[in-house]
Amino acid sequence: MATMTEQNALVTTVRSWPERIRTFYNDVRSEMRKVTAPTFKEVRATTTVVIITVFIFALYFAIIDFFIQHGVTALFDYFRAH
Repeated sequence: MATMTEQNALVTTVRSWPERIRTFYNDVRSEMRKVTAPTFKEVRATTTVVIITVFIFALYFAIIDFFIQHGVTALFDYFRAH
C-alpha cells in the first residue's frame, strides 16, 4: 500500500500535467516560428554533395572488395595446391 507522502506526490504530479503540457506546447510553437525552409539552391547544393559522396564511397568499397576478393581467392588457391 502506498504511503500518504507517495499518494500526495502522485496527485501533485497528475495535477501538474495540464500546465506542463501547455508549457511544452508553447515551447514547440516558439521553436517552430524560428524554423526556416532551405532555398532551392541550398537543397540542390546539398543533394549534389550527397550524390558525389555516395559515388566516392561506392568506388572506395568496390576497390577494397576487389582486393579482398582476390586476396582470399589467392589464399584458397595456395592452400588447395599444397
